[in-house]
Amino acid sequence: MQRRVLSVALTFGMAAGTLILSSCATTEARISQHPEIYQRLSATDQALVSQGQIRPGMTTDAVWLAWGTPDQKLPGNVRGRPTETWVYIRYNTPPSYGGPYYYGPFDWSYIPPKFPYPSKGVTFSNGRVVFFRYLPSPPPL
Repeated sequence: MQRRVLSVALTFGMAAGTLILSSCATTEARISQHPEIYQRLSATDQALVSQGQIRPGMTTDAVWLAWGTPDQKLPGNVRGRPTETWVYIRYNTPPSYGGPYYYGPFDWSYIPPKFPYPSKGVTFSNGRVVFFRYLPSPPPL
């Protein structure tokens, strides 16, 4: 009985955590939670941001609305000017992987390995996009 209660509590906790963490995970959610930022954008930038796209010259706020919080922020310097590059990480799971298995509260649980890779990046100078790139997914392992 105690194991069942723990199992239900763990499932509920994971579901609640996912809901909380994903509350700002979509472009629409970020726009609805920060309409003042969205309203300051030009009509062209509003259209791009709504589609999750960016362009050179956009502000950091516009990129944040479109792409969300970066996984890494890297300071840099180009021609004597400070820059900041935002890197967005994705995780690749091999399509068929034979192990390892995790036996925990759910004896049937299988957690496949996840391999991080950069999926896109954007570089800013003076708070404006100077370069961005979508990176291809790595080939399956």
